[in-house]
Amino acid sequence: MCQHQPHCPSAYASDRSSAHVVAAHPEQGWSLLCNGVVLFEDTGLLMPDCTVATPHRAPEHLVMA
Repeated sequence: MCQHQPHCPSAYASDRSSAHVVAAHPEQGWSLLCNGVVLFEDTGLLMPDCTVATPHRAPEHLVMA
């Protein structure tokens, strides 16, 4: 349970990725958040129930030469 004040958003809230980081592994590209979500560097998520949320980065524009 989150002890932060104010409490971190739940893993199923729309702002779930704003929870506090409790373990960071930048060399591996992921962080564990207080709400149990594993946040990946590419913005993908692994939820506490093992469901996956795909990355939500904005697509880069392709330039033709």
